Amino acid sequence: MRETISIKSRNKTIRLNKDEQKSFSVRLISLTQKSSLKQITNKTIHQDIFEAADFLPKKFVDLLIIDPPYNLTKSFNTNTFKRKNINEYSEWIDKLINKMLPTLKPNATVYFCSDWYSSTSAHLVLSKYFKVRNRITWERDKGRGSKLNWKNNSEDIWFCTASDDYTFNLDEVKLKRKVIAPYKHNGKPKDWYEQDGGYRLTHPSNIWNDISIPFWSMPENTEHPTQKPEKLIAKLILASSNEGDFVFDPFLGSGTSSVVAKKLNRKYCGVEIDQKFAAITEKRLHAVKNNSKIQGYHDGVFYERNSYSLLNKS
Repeated sequence: MRETISIKSRNKTIRLNKDEQKSFSVRLISLTQKSSLKQITNKTIHQDIFEAADFLPKKFVDLLIIDPPYNLTKSFNTNTFKRKNINEYSEWIDKLINKMLPTLKPNATVYFCSDWYSSTSAHLVLSKYFKVRNRITWERDKGRGSKLNWKNNSEDIWFCTASDDYTFNLDEVKLKRKVIAPYKHNGKPKDWYEQDGGYRLTHPSNIWNDISIPFWSMPENTEHPTQKPEKLIAKLILASSNEGDFVFDPFLGSGTSSVVAKKLNRKYCGVEIDQKFAAITEKRLHAVKNNSKIQGYHDGVFYERNSYSLLNKS
């Protein structure tokens, strides 16, 4: 009994009571005619993206983050996505990208999230419209084991640009790693720093194993079944946009892209078909004024998983 009470007290999952859902839903908008940039800036659109896209402004997006339903049969509160064959899913992505193309600036960057199965479709379609520059593999560190297959423990994020003119802020996304085997030249550290127990700022790679999925004791956690971590989205935003740029997410879910964009001083807008998740987005955005921290990111530096306290001992 004592353990149950302790777990409840540490559970920080963001939820809505009836009054909150009503009050935060008032902030949502939907589009029925061509909108101006001012009308959608820093807003949450409660609508189907395939409907809303026709009313969005032209060429306003600096960074497009697409985290669509993966090619699985899965329920998202009031909506269910049904698994398709690879060709059908490719056609679905193609339709989506064609809806998004008019919104992109000539120097826009696109990140497209997928799992191992939907990656086949994603790469084929994205390469038709963009310059596909890399595939990031995120080790989620979660997933049930399988007796007849390898444990599914990763997701892909496709890095694409509309042209060869694009933003990539290398120094904004370096990772602070503890030095395991410190090397000195003439008695001085070579390519590392002695402070904080010894660390190195390393170039970001396309293998991400420093990010935990949101769970119940994290203040960013919601009831959304496929919520992306704020730290993951922060890497995308810091690398591929500048302060004041516009970040757009057509499958906003519980709002992580908008929340992180706000924390990092970008303009934002997202579309979410489910009213409850859209309202949770507004609750999270409202809370940013009291807490703009991003777990795993401190003072302009990304830390390895569970290493912040180790690297910052007094």
